[in-house]
Amino acid sequence: MKEVKILTVCGCGTVSSSMLSEKLKDTLSMYGYEVITQEVSLNRVSSAVLLKDFDLIAYTSPVQGNYNIPVLNAVGFLTGFTEEEFLAEVLDILKDI
Repeated sequence: MKEVKILTVCGCGTVSSSMLSEKLKDTLSMYGYEVITQEVSLNRVSSAVLLKDFDLIAYTSPVQGNYNIPVLNAVGFLTGFTEEEFLAEVLDILKDI
């Protein structure tokens, strides 16, 4: 399995970021990825990115700033509304890692 690191972000860094982390781990494992996540609140994104090397950021609350890594809106992935589009985008990003 190929290891990838994903920062998951929500307003307070607990509920939806944790749900997102678990769903990413479960879903991407079916594609041969071992996903390591870190859940943070919006105000901790900058420090988390400085301390660790992430392959992408997935958020449920909009992330501001430029972190030189892909930043994806994951609300639809959690709700199922645009799950396929989000997953396709994630897989496209991860294939180049």
